[in-house]
This record gives sequence, C-alpha cells and structure tokens, in this order.
Amino acid sequence: MMENPSVSGASTVLNRWEEEGKKLTKWELSRVIKELRKYRRFSLALGVYEWIHEQGDRFRVSTSDTAIQLDLISKVHGVLSAEEYFLKLPDTAKDNRTYGALLNAYVQAKMKEKAESLIVDMRDKGYAMHSLPFNVMMTLYMKLKEYEKVIEMITEMLEKNIKMDIYSYNIWVTTCGSMGSVEKMEEVLQRMKLDSSIYPNWTTYSTMATMYMNMGLTEKARDCLKKVESRITARDRIPYHYLLSLYGSLASKEEVYRIWKAYKSNFPSIWNLGYHAMIASLVRLDDIEGAKRIFDEWLSARSTYDPRVSNLIMGWYVKNGLLDEAEAFLENVFEVGGKVNSNTWEILAEGYIAKQQISEALTCMKEAVSAEGAVHWKPKPANISTLLALCDEESDLENKEVLFEVMKQIGCLDNGKITGETESGSNLSSDRSYVDDDDTESNLLLSQIPETL
Repeated sequence: MMENPSVSGASTVLNRWEEEGKKLTKWELSRVIKELRKYRRFSLALGVYEWIHEQGDRFRVSTSDTAIQLDLISKVHGVLSAEEYFLKLPDTAKDNRTYGALLNAYVQAKMKEKAESLIVDMRDKGYAMHSLPFNVMMTLYMKLKEYEKVIEMITEMLEKNIKMDIYSYNIWVTTCGSMGSVEKMEEVLQRMKLDSSIYPNWTTYSTMATMYMNMGLTEKARDCLKKVESRITARDRIPYHYLLSLYGSLASKEEVYRIWKAYKSNFPSIWNLGYHAMIASLVRLDDIEGAKRIFDEWLSARSTYDPRVSNLIMGWYVKNGLLDEAEAFLENVFEVGGKVNSNTWEILAEGYIAKQQISEALTCMKEAVSAEGAVHWKPKPANISTLLALCDEESDLENKEVLFEVMKQIGCLDNGKITGETESGSNLSSDRSYVDDDDTESNLLLSQIPETL
C-alpha cells in the first residue's frame, strides 16, 4: 500500500512497525510473504526475507524459507542469481525443497540442459521420489513440444511406483492429444477414473476439449465443456475464462453469452481478465457490436485500466481493414483516460502497413518504443519485414533509417543488421486471447500446476 514501494522497500515499513512497539512474529512475516507472492509483489516479498536475515538469529529460517527465497530471487533478479544463491548455501540447506525451487527456476527459464542435469542429481539424492519434480520437468518438455520425453517421464514414474497426482495425469492426457492419439488420450482418462485417489477436474476436461477441437471432434469437445461446468467450484473464476475462450473457438455465440451470464450471476464483480476473455471470444466470433457493449460495461466497472482489453477491439478493426474506426476508437480511449501500451501502437501500425502508409506506420512504431512497459516489447517479425520491403520498393532511405533507429532502441540492431530472433518469430509480441490459441493446453496446465514451493 506504500505510495512508492520500489523506493521505500519492505524494510522501511517493518522497521517503522517495530519502532511503534509492535513486535513481529515469524508466523506474521510468513503470512505477509505469502500474500505478497499471491499478488505477484515479488520484490517486496524478497525484501521481507532480506529484513528477516538482518535480524540475525532472532527468527528461525527453515529450508522451506530458503526455497521460497530462491524462487523470489529467480523472479526478481533472474535465474543465474538464483543459481548463485543456491551454490552458496550450506549443505544442510540443500534438500528436496531447495533443489525443487532451483529446478522450477530452470524450467521457467526453459534452461533444458541445466534442468536435466539437476534432476539427475535429485534422483541420486533421493529427492525425485514424488510427482512434483516430474510434473515440473514434463511441463518443460511439453512447452518444448518434446512429447516423447514426457512419455519417458511417465514411464519412469510407473516403473518406480511413483504416485501420480491430478497434474501428472493432466499432462499425460495433454501429451497423448498433442501426439494426435484420441485412443491413448481416452485410455488415460479411463485410468484416472479407476484411480481411487484421483478425481478428474475441470482442467482435465478443458484440456481434452481443446484436444478434441484440434482434431476436429467438435461434439466430443462440447461434451467435455459440459463436464467442465459441472466441476467448477464455488469461488473459482478461472474455468469461466477458459469456457468463454473455448466456446468462442467453437463459434458458439449462444454458449458464450450463456457462460457470461452464469459468470456474472456467481460473482458480484468481474476481473479485467474476465472481460478480456469475453471480449476476445466475441471478437473471434466477429460480434463487434457485442464486444463494444461489453467494453462499455467494463469501462464503467473496471478498477484499473488494462490496455489489453481495448487492444482486442482495435485489433478487430485493423484486421478487417477499418483503419478510420481504429483511429477513432483510440481517440476515445484517450478521452476516457485510458492507457495504451506498445502493442496498441503496433496494432495501429499494422493498419497503416496494410495501406502502405510507411511514415504513419513508423510514427506508431516510435510511439511503441516509448510506451510504458516497452522494455518487454518486441515487434512482430512480419511487420518489420513488410516495412523493410516497402522502404526498399519506394527507395525510401529516410524511413528505412527511422526503422533501423526503432530496432536499435529495442536492441534488435547490430552493426546495421536487424537481430534479436525476429526472423524466427520467437520474440513475437502481441496481445493474445486469455488462452493462447497456439498453445492452449500448455498454458492451461501451467496455470494449474502449483508452484514447486
């Protein structure tokens, strides 16, 4: 709640609290850290741990604390800093928790070789005798689309009688579907049902629905989505987001509106992510009037302005060649005090690129570079390639220099050549639906698997 927490830091508040005569307990500090992590305030949470260590031997620090601190260091300072922290730990602090935290850091960074090397060490030390490290590794292989490696991990678990949990089964289902085997996917589901310790949850059926959709089995997908609804617990919002997205992908407008109505009836307020999921589905269905109505509702109900929501509608206008409408919509965003991000400007730039208005497109790209949060933005490779081609066709050296300057500012220009993985597209940056259409199953599973800690 501090006005500028990044400057003040956690220690300022904790010291002030104790100066007022209120002594903190370890239980209270652990609860604070848990809450800060829940709301992704990782730097502040790490600051609490740093304050704890400043107190000397006053508080007992467990290996669970050490593991959580390692996780926070990875999130705040990067995986190499977390690795350095781990290497400096005494042997007594290196147990299954801290090893698991480092493994999770490697996996999040997609550092495959280091993750594979670490899990070998974990096997040797007896720290890989339960499902969680296997689940973490399998999500890495799944994200890398190395499905045979996932099956190898499953086989190892079966051979060693390592008990699978719901996440293990869900990954197995996903892998079979990704490999195109409906029969094996359904066999895994039957195996889940026969396991008395497992109850297939909404994630299971949402994943299967996605797989059936990918295989063109729409009726089976619909049956699974009905099972998703039957497994939603009272206060869980996330299944509604996936239902909205998946029904939108099935072109089921009536179902999208029905789910939206049920969502609103169960919750007094809807998060930005909920509005984003609904508007993304309506945009996918080309129901732009409906999307605008929901957008207006969001404007009156929102607590914070999320530019990703308005970008959905702008993107629809541009995709459909309605550049004037996109410009007018952006003006309206500014009028209501809304925010924009780099993707907002790139979306508008795409409209100008389609009309071969090079100068206007480059003006937008320059705005994208200076927008809030631009440090994490990379332009779409296709946009850069098209702009370069247009400049060459027109022999427009002036605008080509402007484009090179933009690329230089975002670190994608080296010795006059465009770099930074733009050719492969791995740095492609764009607003997507709540569920990434290209990798729904992986995102779904990653959102459901609990943190290693």
